[in-house]
Amino acid sequence: MDVTFVSGNLALDFVGTVGSRRTERIQLLAGPADLAAWTTAAGLLDEAPAVDDRGFAEAVDLREELYRLACAARDGEDYGDVGPLNAWAARPPVTAALDADGGVRRTGDLDAVLATIARSAVDLLARPLASELRECGAETCTRLYVDSSRRGARRWCDMKRCGNRVKAAQFRARHA
Repeated sequence: MDVTFVSGNLALDFVGTVGSRRTERIQLLAGPADLAAWTTAAGLLDEAPAVDDRGFAEAVDLREELYRLACAARDGEDYGDVGPLNAWAARPPVTAALDADGGVRRTGDLDAVLATIARSAVDLLARPLASELRECGAETCTRLYVDSSRRGARRWCDMKRCGNRVKAAQFRARHA
């Protein structure tokens, strides 16, 4: 599983588990095991939760709802039905507890993970922060991110990946 966390928001990183949405979709979460592994890679939980087919389907539904809402925010449109997002955000989130040595333990089940992601989305989609949502400028990349750059001029989801590919292609085109 080749996941990155470059979107500047947990919910957008979750949405980013699907790549190239307008061409050949790349599913980075192919099944329950991938979703379980993503929860720990994202730093949400210390130990991967149990994920069954039903839980995986619910997570995919939430992910697609988040994508719809984020695109509406990016385009300055009304959100329409926000009921499913708010229902997830109302559930108990991941629990964080401080250890005596200063470490943090994060525990919860898949529902807690999805609730935490939904809460992140609520914070993100609240205006005016939603106006900082952008889509990567690379031709086939559809990754959404928060543009928190000083001038609001960030063009790519990740300079190391998409930005480098675009610049290298432009260089090759100029020197061809």
